[in-house]
Amino acid sequence: MVAAGAECHAAWKGGTTVSKRDKARNTAQAAKGKAKRAAGKVAGHPYAQVKGGAEEKKANLKQAGEKLKDAAKK
Repeated sequence: MVAAGAECHAAWKGGTTVSKRDKARNTAQAAKGKAKRAAGKVAGHPYAQVKGGAEEKKANLKQAGEKLKDAAKK
């Protein structure tokens, strides 16, 4: 029931603010992953490099999904 309420709220807002918020979160997550990967490289921790790279890729995939949503709206 919470999800339905969230959808109604997003539709009432026009959907643009939610999309912009998601894009901002994805960009921030990608930057965080990039920083983790760089810190792991400097510190010599391959596990941190892999985790940071995975986080960055995850954010980039989410961002691509947002772009597809925007393209579908047009």
